[in-house]
Amino acid sequence: MKKVILILAVFIFSQNQAQISVNLNLGTPPKWAPVAAPEAEYYYLPDVESYYDVRQSQFIYYGNGRWIRSRNLPVAYRSYDLFSGHKVVLNDYHGATPYVYFKNDKVKYYKFKGNKYRSQKVVYREEGNYDDNHENFKEQKQGKHDNGNHGRKNK
Repeated sequence: MKKVILILAVFIFSQNQAQISVNLNLGTPPKWAPVAAPEAEYYYLPDVESYYDVRQSQFIYYGNGRWIRSRNLPVAYRSYDLFSGHKVVLNDYHGATPYVYFKNDKVKYYKFKGNKYRSQKVVYREEGNYDDNHENFKEQKQGKHDNGNHGRKNK
């Protein structure tokens, strides 16, 4: 019986030792990042047509015919204020090359380029729509059109 208890105690003790807690913080958001999105991996910065990789702490921008990763923005944008500039949080992209969607991002967020009167944060939703701090953005637009009948009743 003592052997069984001893074996059981060793087994339980070894199980407790086998549990290893791993808590890696692969990327800390920069100080200028929106507080509401600590889990974001990338930001798109429409004012400077660049991305920021949180995990690598690098900006990604197009220059000299290719996409460049750097700890700093290009020289032309070194005076750009990241705290007041517009940031798009890319919640739905988890790869290594967010710029594959650059043409779409540039078109989708052109209205935020240089516009400091809009909200400072846009969050992609999983289905690809966005929320620019308007509740139910799609729903607000519905009901304002008369489906082409201009007030006439459908027959």
